[in-house]
This record gives sequence, C-alpha cells and structure tokens, in this order.
Amino acid sequence: RDNIAIQMTPAQIEKAQKFASECIAKKYKGCIDDTATATNQALGKANGDAAFNKGVQAYDSGDYATALREWRPLAQQGDADAQFNLGFMYKTGEGAPKDYKAAVKWYTLAAEQGYANAQYNLGWMYKNGQGVPQDNLYAYMWWNILASSGDSGYHFLSLTSIFSADLKDASKDRDDIAKEMTPAQIAKAEKLASECVVKKYKDC
Repeated sequence: RDNIAIQMTPAQIEKAQKFASECIAKKYKGCIDDTATATNQALGKANGDAAFNKGVQAYDSGDYATALREWRPLAQQGDADAQFNLGFMYKTGEGAPKDYKAAVKWYTLAAEQGYANAQYNLGWMYKNGQGVPQDNLYAYMWWNILASSGDSGYHFLSLTSIFSADLKDASKDRDDIAKEMTPAQIAKAEKLASECVVKKYKDC
C-alpha cells in the first residue's frame, strides 16, 4: 500500500481510502464493480476534456470542421459547453452551413442545463425570429431569467472569449424589449419565466 501510495496524489489516496471504508461497510460485496465504474467515469471525463480542448485549439486556429467534429459527440452526450459551441457555430455558419434551427436546438439543450450563455442567445434567437417564430415574450422570458438570477457574468470558456464582447447585459436587453411590449405581454412573459425556473429550464 505504501509503495503504491508514492505514485498517487493525495486526492487519489483519499478516494481509495473512501472506497476501502465503503467496501468494508458493504461486507466486500460489489467493491470491484463500484471501483471500476468510478474509474471508467474518470477516464470518460478525461477523454471528454481532451476532445473538448482539441476542439478549442482547432477553433482558435480556424479549423472549424475539426472543432465541430470534436464537439459534436460531446454535445450528443449532454456536455453543455459543447452544446453551446455547436449552437454558436450553426448560427454563424462556421464549420457547417448556417442553420438557425440547429442553432436553436443546441442552444436549447444547453439552456435546459442552466447554461447562461445559451439562455442569453436563445433570447436573441426569439427576438430576431431566427430558427423560431419571432416572439418577444420568449426573448423577454430568457433575459428575465438571467436578470433575476443575477448571472451577469455568464459561463465563459475558451471559445466564448472570441466573441464575448457581443454579450450584453440581460437586464438591459430585457428592459429594451419591454418597451415594445404591452403590460399584459410583460406580465405573461414574467409568468413564463417563473414557470421555466420551477421546471428547471425544461420544456420552456
């Protein structure tokens, strides 16, 4: 044990000790399966991070096709960062033909996970009628969710640093679009926002 501990980080040692305690508590039943599952999850995350970073490097170098190829499997597996990136690329036509409906699809999947950038951009898709029917109610709804949560920093990552200057404050955008709406429409949009939060952003 002491010899192998030399090759491990403190965090790995602590995790191994936790596995040992749990194994004893379970009277040694299912210990190997649990350890293998945890190991596979860790390896999967490491592989996913490597693929994501490879996509970032490709994007930064202008190789959008490779970035799209690296991020798509991650997005399909539920990675919100990758989903947002695919949404952005389909919106701008980088690495794939411009496709607003596909952009909305990927933005929505990320937004449903509480990904602020995706929620923000969905507001603009509804405001401009890109990939969805133009609807100020839903634009207001998404921006109000962000403004009410106080999430003005958004979720910045390597890719978003390229275009983060285009992100505006959600509160300002919400207030601007409110000038085009009636009091009844604003009330309805605020109700939609409240319901969306209760549903944890699902099926909004």
